[in-house]
Amino acid sequence: MIKLIASDLDGTILKNGAQQLPAGFYDLVIRLKEKGIHFAAASGRQYYNLRLLFAPIQNDIHYIAENGSLCICNNQVISKGLIERELGLRIFRAVRERGGCHCLLSCESACYTDSADPAFIRHIREVVRYDMKTVERLEDVTEPFLKIAVCDFTGADNIESYFQKMFESEIKVVTSGMIWIDFIAPNANKGTALAGLAARLGIKPEECMAFGDQYNDAEMLKFAGKSYAMSDGARGLSEYSTDVTDSVEEVLKQL
Repeated sequence: MIKLIASDLDGTILKNGAQQLPAGFYDLVIRLKEKGIHFAAASGRQYYNLRLLFAPIQNDIHYIAENGSLCICNNQVISKGLIERELGLRIFRAVRERGGCHCLLSCESACYTDSADPAFIRHIREVVRYDMKTVERLEDVTEPFLKIAVCDFTGADNIESYFQKMFESEIKVVTSGMIWIDFIAPNANKGTALAGLAARLGIKPEECMAFGDQYNDAEMLKFAGKSYAMSDGARGLSEYSTDVTDSVEEVLKQL
């Protein structure tokens, strides 16, 4: 019996760049909760943004934020993944040297950017609706680094291999949507976060269900006893899942 569902958002529940959940999704999650089934939003997005997105039911669900670097169960942080500061500083420099892209640093209190591009700042604050602060240099941020994301409006494919070649021996670099790549803290991913959340709730892996569309979802799909790769997701991702689907909502309705 399924007792815990974890789903990615962008490209999985949120289709075609949508920034609002599909009609009826809140009610669907509440119906599942009434049947004893927990729901966790598992995303590369920040915790603040996820709570905003799920505002009507924000205290009824759990959160795997920042691609697993921050996991919240019953409104309590149960795990964090941190990027070593020296490595983070080198990533910042590499992004500047590459040019044509924008860096977003996630910390527990907020996220930060030193980009001065109005279109990027507007996209983060008004479209994605992040709690973001601008600084002259990301090196000035003293909080621990949870995650580093890089945006290229021309497409993540244009920067993924570039940064993977530079840093793949030190940190995991994965696509996290059409225009984003993420540098994920060592030993932190959606799979380890889901495992910790399930353990906290007393739920077995075979009692978990997961959904995802990109390779930042792979560990989560592998952990869950029942998992779905989106049919229009990253090529080859279905090798990590037990099934493929076109619609998260349809699977949840059947459940």
